[in-house]
Amino acid sequence: MVVTDCPGGCGVAWPVRRSAAVPCLAVSTATDDRPVSDAGASLPAHVQTAFGVRETEAQPIHYGGLPGFRCGDVVIRPVRSNVVAAWSARVLDTLKAEKLRIARPQRSSDGRWVVAGWSACQYLPGEPQGRYQDLVAASLRLHAATASVRRPRFMDDQDDLLSRADAAAWGECTINLDPSAGGDLFDELAVRRRQLRLPAQVVHGDLFGTVLFDRSDPRNAPAIVDLVPFWRPVEWAAAVIVVDALAWGGADASLLRAWSHLDGWPQAMLRALMFRVALHAQHPGATAVTLRGLEHAAELVLPTL
Repeated sequence: MVVTDCPGGCGVAWPVRRSAAVPCLAVSTATDDRPVSDAGASLPAHVQTAFGVRETEAQPIHYGGLPGFRCGDVVIRPVRSNVVAAWSARVLDTLKAEKLRIARPQRSSDGRWVVAGWSACQYLPGEPQGRYQDLVAASLRLHAATASVRRPRFMDDQDDLLSRADAAAWGECTINLDPSAGGDLFDELAVRRRQLRLPAQVVHGDLFGTVLFDRSDPRNAPAIVDLVPFWRPVEWAAAVIVVDALAWGGADASLLRAWSHLDGWPQAMLRALMFRVALHAQHPGATAVTLRGLEHAAELVLPTL
């Protein structure tokens, strides 16, 4: 396995097998359409002071798919949405998940979760790896823990690439998609959509490339470093991981079959694929090469419907 940067230049590192036919499209954990703060910029001194690491050298790092700075045992990263970052921190602060490590959020000296557009969390060793079976299993354990988390109110007002693509995949809205970037494929998939009745809850919808596995100690459980909230079935969140792995991670059809026992799996897979296709058709980093990854995933998913 290697870790490669997004070909669209958005700075997110993703695990891609050396044998993968296409590079991945880094699907950001953004909750709006604004660019994240410049990862090459220095970490503001007052932010380091606020999080109690003023005297610690700030080392640039990619952590959980986003650029930031490691200051000893603390990682400080820019956020795209103060509201979502603060909500995520409150949930992860006390979340207990079986066989998972949680990078606990760190409060500032005055009790804030976000300071001037930056958040902090505990540094846990690890990096994204192509352990896709383990990644899906980690997703199911995480979502067993988030089953009681209430739907956040801010989701009612979200209007960004992720939320629009998600709503379109579930037939809750209609959006204009570039035909050459995936719009035609989306329409082809949409005619296969059937009713899917599964309970919704808070799930992390962007786990591929963000969960950390510790090479130095394989006994360490996978690490969760943030929470990108969607109100969807747990099966859908697992299916998004599988779609990403098929499209850009070099996984084969065995991964698709391995989780076919999950409730509503074919239609959950279809909606996950439609979600990624809709996102791709709006994404500034989309290319013909990254679209081929989704077309490959579609070739494997469609026969199962």
